[in-house]
Amino acid sequence: PRQIAMYLAKSITSRSLPEIGRKFGGRDHTTVMHAVKKIEELKLQDVNFNEDIELLKRLIDS
Repeated sequence: PRQIAMYLAKSITSRSLPEIGRKFGGRDHTTVMHAVKKIEELKLQDVNFNEDIELLKRLIDS
C-alpha cells in the first residue's frame, strides 16, 4: 500500500521525489524511485492491477 501511495503521489502531483519521501516519514528519494518503478512493473505484468491503479487515479482526480 505505501508503494502504491508513493506511485500515486508521483503520478498525480508535481511534487519532487525528495518531497514525497519526506511526506512518507522521511524516506529517501531512492525509496520513492524504487516504489514507482515497482508499481510500473506490476502494472505491466497484471492487467487487473493496472485497472485498479488507474481507477484509483481517476477517483482521486475527480
